[in-house]
Amino acid sequence: MSRSSRLIALAALAAGCATNPVTGRSELALVSEGQEIQMGKEYAEQVKASIGLYPDQNLQAYVSRLGMRLAAQSERPNIPWQFHVVDDASVNAFALPGGPVFITRGILGHMNSEAELVSVLGHEIGHITARHSVQQMSKQQLAGLGLGIGSILSPTVASASQIAGAGLSVLFLKYGRDAERQSDALGFKYMVREGYDPRDMASMFETLQRTGGSAEGRLPNWLSSHPNPEDRETAVRQRIDSAGAAAQAARTTNRDAFLQRTGGMVFGENPREGFFRNGLFLHPDLRFQMAFPNGWKTQNTKAAVVAVSPQQDAIIQLTLGQGSPSQAAQQFFGQQGIQSSNVTNSSINGNPAVSGYFAAQTQQGQVQGIVSFVQFGSATYQLLGYTPAAQMRQYDAVFRQAIGSFDRLQDQSALNVQPARLELVRVPRQMTIEEFNRQYPSTVPVEQVAIINGLNPGGVISAGATAKRVVGGVRP
Repeated sequence: MSRSSRLIALAALAAGCATNPVTGRSELALVSEGQEIQMGKEYAEQVKASIGLYPDQNLQAYVSRLGMRLAAQSERPNIPWQFHVVDDASVNAFALPGGPVFITRGILGHMNSEAELVSVLGHEIGHITARHSVQQMSKQQLAGLGLGIGSILSPTVASASQIAGAGLSVLFLKYGRDAERQSDALGFKYMVREGYDPRDMASMFETLQRTGGSAEGRLPNWLSSHPNPEDRETAVRQRIDSAGAAAQAARTTNRDAFLQRTGGMVFGENPREGFFRNGLFLHPDLRFQMAFPNGWKTQNTKAAVVAVSPQQDAIIQLTLGQGSPSQAAQQFFGQQGIQSSNVTNSSINGNPAVSGYFAAQTQQGQVQGIVSFVQFGSATYQLLGYTPAAQMRQYDAVFRQAIGSFDRLQDQSALNVQPARLELVRVPRQMTIEEFNRQYPSTVPVEQVAIINGLNPGGVISAGATAKRVVGGVRP
């Protein structure tokens, strides 16, 4: 590092120290509280637009009410807290800088009490009160000083797929062992202060460990976004033993009241929003289908359907266009730096379209591709395939075949498909989870039924207890 770069770094350190609200110690903070709050607001809107909120206002209000109650007693009660349930099948929860906390419907479906929910909300509140994301971003920003790196967060993922903004990039900030341990301790403190049984925090960690990557969604699962370098369940139990009378006396779980709020909830991916079957993407609600190349990695989000080649050197993307096909094409080809060729009015399986080749210069070099704007129903769809210029000849036919497969969905089994949902059962007698599954069968494996009920294989459900099963959905 040059002398000037060292001076810049030293000046940043001198100006960028702040008192941590949790520890009271001075620490590196190149992001002010005002900037933190503004980022959180902007990123929260990106998350809502990209992932979407679960359409159950009563459930949203319930989660928000619990979160706000915990946050009001935290070390930062006056920042603009907000709590939301996102419509995603993954088992996850995450916090954005400055106040927004999101949990997935996927993790709610794996919980079995209000105390478990509060333990997760408290953990995410802890990340915000301790300013963990600010610490991470400050370290990244400091590392870039004097090196010409202006942005705090890498835009690589966003620029590659055009489906993620900076708000989603924040989800991939990795917290270290100390930060996770601190958030666990804060979440423990918050839930005990409200009288919730901390043993449910331990059971929640056990469930999260068991889910692994089994519940797929648009977001990473908990173990991907929350490093788990130690036995956190054991750490919670040790914390209970050493916490004294308050922790021993805290026994609120509100199990039945919580479970009643999850009855009928969508479980797993919602096929009404589109699903893949042997490389064919089917969208029942919008009534179209499109074939993607075999072996390509695919992802369906609220904003786009994306397929990436095995070599990660080509992308095919389906999004909504603006206006008519001709208007959308004019807007696309009119962008600065875009060079177009062979633009024609055409038809794709009877649907009016405007298609053409394009080339563009990016920071990674020149890319080339094909784009078609197809009118289908009342909407215009943008079908895009692109790759580095050197590989265009290799992928030309692949792009054209995928784009040319866009067509009306007529398969009645796909058009009529419904999502899987959680169904609550009042168990008439004591039975094992395996006996329960035989008497009240689910459309998911019995191992998963055990996990969502917080039981191990062979675990026993008491007579009169409420248990969950999964009904409906797309069978493998």
